[in-house]
Amino acid sequence: MDRLANTVRPYAWGSTTAIPELLGTEPTGEPQAELWMGAHPGAPSLADRGDGPVPLSELIAADPAGELGEAAAGRFGPRLPFLLKLLAAASPLSLQVHPDLAQAESGFADEERRGVPADAPHRNYKDANHKPELICALTPFDGLCGFRPAAESAELLSGLGVDSLKPYADILHAEPEEAALREVLTAVLTADRAEMAETVRLAAEAAERLGGTPGPHRDSYAAYASIARHYPGDPGVIAAMLLNFVTLQPGEALFLGAGVPHAYLDGLGVELMANSDNVLRCGLTPKHVDVPELLRVTRFEATAPAVLRPEAVDGEETYETPVDEFRLSRYALAAGAAPRQLPAGTPQILLCTAGTAVLTGADGAELPLSRGESAYVPAAEQVRIGGTGTVFRATVRA
Repeated sequence: MDRLANTVRPYAWGSTTAIPELLGTEPTGEPQAELWMGAHPGAPSLADRGDGPVPLSELIAADPAGELGEAAAGRFGPRLPFLLKLLAAASPLSLQVHPDLAQAESGFADEERRGVPADAPHRNYKDANHKPELICALTPFDGLCGFRPAAESAELLSGLGVDSLKPYADILHAEPEEAALREVLTAVLTADRAEMAETVRLAAEAAERLGGTPGPHRDSYAAYASIARHYPGDPGVIAAMLLNFVTLQPGEALFLGAGVPHAYLDGLGVELMANSDNVLRCGLTPKHVDVPELLRVTRFEATAPAVLRPEAVDGEETYETPVDEFRLSRYALAAGAAPRQLPAGTPQILLCTAGTAVLTGADGAELPLSRGESAYVPAAEQVRIGGTGTVFRATVRA
């Protein structure tokens, strides 16, 4: 088992205080948006096995079967198939969707064939993998997830009293749901930018007013007004109004599958995802928005946010998801309780988010983890966990 040294990513939307507070470090004054734990080539964690710090990606590449287990190496290749993060949002992330595996493979192959540079700002597919993800709240956590029912979106838009939104509300009332959602999102993203900026301004003013008074959709209006303050004039503000607003309480989670539009708005959480960079953006960003490709990937169906709560079996609380690349669970460690044997046979990353945990290897060696610290456990290693606090366990589905 290896203690990990991890990289903080300073994206502009990040909180300046949430991750430093968890890690027990002084804030730098700069945004600290994500702490990455894993073997992603963009910022692999470092482990020291006696010869100095080495990227986890190199350790795995040198012995995939030994590090990952033969089953995981055979299914996913010689790389860790998941990436674990602490995510701290102080302002909205981009509104986005992720492709399914077939779409990612075909999109990546097409851009490779056309010679689109890997670092080109208009490149959509950085790899040939899909990117399902799971976010588990450590604090109250706001987000947008999935399309609202078309009739509900029409009611919400109509309630703003903005004349230029009336055609969208009429479409949402009159047409079949899938066609209506597709037509309205397309119209919003392809509208004249100056005209749309004025629509966003008027809608934001109305949302600000409605979000501060009792009435239907009050919380949603307040969220959209906040988004508009961060992204004035952005068409993504109107696109966001087609989506469900949800607040997770600590311990609750959301799974985000392929084609589901979403955005994280505010809060601190543990995020676990397949090891991919593939993102199609809808708005709330200065980055490239490829509307045709976005429309090809998006699933235009209304879905209520499926808030996950952990299912406890033998002391391990698991967040069930329909993917093989990752599995997230947590342990609530109680003082005086006997250490628990962790399942072996798959690669694991353990993250302590409260209190102190102690990992004990088969040889009796101990590795303490304080709040914010993490460790990597190779597939073949037998480890027990004890202490007092909360530990998240990221691994693959066995």
